[in-house]
Amino acid sequence: MAKSSAAPVIDIGIGAGDRKKIADGLSRLLADSYTLYLKTHSYHWNVTGPMFNTLHLMFMEQYNELALAVDLVAERIRALGHPAPGSYAQYGKLTSIKESTSVPGATDMLRELVKGHETVARTARDVFPAAEKAGDEATCDLLTQRLQLHEKTAWMLRAMLE
Repeated sequence: MAKSSAAPVIDIGIGAGDRKKIADGLSRLLADSYTLYLKTHSYHWNVTGPMFNTLHLMFMEQYNELALAVDLVAERIRALGHPAPGSYAQYGKLTSIKESTSVPGATDMLRELVKGHETVARTARDVFPAAEKAGDEATCDLLTQRLQLHEKTAWMLRAMLE
C-alpha cells in the first residue's frame, strides 16, 4: 500500500486564513518572549550591586517562566498548522524588543525588563482580536495567561524602581 505524501487537512473549526493570521501574531509573541528570555537570562548572569541576591534570584524565576512560555506559544503555532520560528535571525525580524548588547547597571536592568514585559503584553493584546474573531478559545486562553503574567511582572519590577 502506497503512502500518501499529502499533509492531512486541518479541520479544527478555524479556517486556514484565520489560522495563518493567528500563527503570524503568535510568531511575533514568540520572538518577543524569546528575546525577553535572553535579556533576562543575561541580566541574571551579570547583575551586581547591593540588590544582587534579590535580583539574581528574581531574574532566574523570570527566565525560567519565559523558557516554559516560549514552548507553549510555539506548540500553539504548530497546533494551528504552521511552523514556529526558531532562529535568532527569525526572532530578530519579528521582535519588537530592543536587544541589549551592553551590561547596564541593576536599576537600568529593571527599567529594561519593565519595557520588555510591557512590550510582550502589547504584542499578546494585538493578537487577541484575530483569535477572538476566529473563535480560537485555546489561543485566547494562552494570550490571557501571558497578559496576566507579563502585566504582573512589569508591575513588580516597577515597584522595585520606586
